[in-house]
Amino acid sequence: MINLSKKARFLKQEYTPLLLRISPDTLPQWGKMNPQQMVEHMIESVAMAYGNPPYELITPADKIEKIQEFLKSEADFKPNTANSLLPENPRPTKLASYQEAVHILQDELNNFFTAFDNEKKKYVLNPFFGELDYGLSIQLLYKHSWHHLRQFGLELA
Repeated sequence: MINLSKKARFLKQEYTPLLLRISPDTLPQWGKMNPQQMVEHMIESVAMAYGNPPYELITPADKIEKIQEFLKSEADFKPNTANSLLPENPRPTKLASYQEAVHILQDELNNFFTAFDNEKKKYVLNPFFGELDYGLSIQLLYKHSWHHLRQFGLELA
């Protein structure tokens, strides 16, 4: 994992402003979610990253080491990566607007950082990647955020 502090700063300060550059009617380059559905999905993913709500492991235990090696790498998630927690067709949006969803995502990111600030040795069970500490959680959120930014046409500079 390269430059954890840079990735944390990105999540704290740069991610949601980048999301606001995406028009709510932008078509995805892959997948079925529209921008608001993607942001609402990321709200749930960030909450999952600090254990709200807790999840059970769905990846077989003997595969965790290999999947965490991928997580520790700088390899990107591939377009259309399967997620067994999501329905085949995206859920209808819950929030009133794209801007509201981005605002709530920033609130959830703040909650994530507060949770780990309050409990330095916190581990959270991710259903796909197993037990994650702060560093692995940042790595996952960073990879996941860029996966969806690329989905809507933004690239890492």
